[in-house]
Amino acid sequence: MTDTTAEALAGRVGERVRALRAARNLSLSALAEASGVGKGSLSELENGTRNPTLATLYSIAGPLGVPLAALLADAGAGADSDGVAVTLLEARREGAVVREVYALQLAPGAHRVSPPHGPGVVEHLLVTAGEARVGAADAERTLAVGHCHAWASDVEHTYAGGPAGASGVLTITTPESEPARTLGR
Repeated sequence: MTDTTAEALAGRVGERVRALRAARNLSLSALAEASGVGKGSLSELENGTRNPTLATLYSIAGPLGVPLAALLADAGAGADSDGVAVTLLEARREGAVVREVYALQLAPGAHRVSPPHGPGVVEHLLVTAGEARVGAADAERTLAVGHCHAWASDVEHTYAGGPAGASGVLTITTPESEPARTLGR
């Protein structure tokens, strides 16, 4: 059975980040510069003494060339920031793509701008409770319960919770590249 405590999850995420960085022959300084995450914070993350935020993980995943799921490591692992929380439900390689499925929670009034992901990355959100405004910057859609929206996320995109917040199922489809093979599925 996998230990899902915050400390254990932070340790496994740190191990993944360190292994991926080493596999790419990146120094701690080089990854810090490429990701915009401070070297000290990155060191604490790799050592499992800092709980990673969603924003930090996305900042690191880009320069490492991996989907978010490759850093989270385990189903049930999650991260949050700016009132947006995700929990990894499943990640798998299907042919030439990596498909990640997350439970998404948006706090009431939360607003997060996500940086562009790699070329060809597409996100789909199905709202299961509340109301959300999501999509590529300047082309967001407001979604009520039961509605869904798909958008290319290789551009800046947003997630915003309505007055009562929102819950949903978020799927991210990433065309597989050589670095993404670290998913291990």
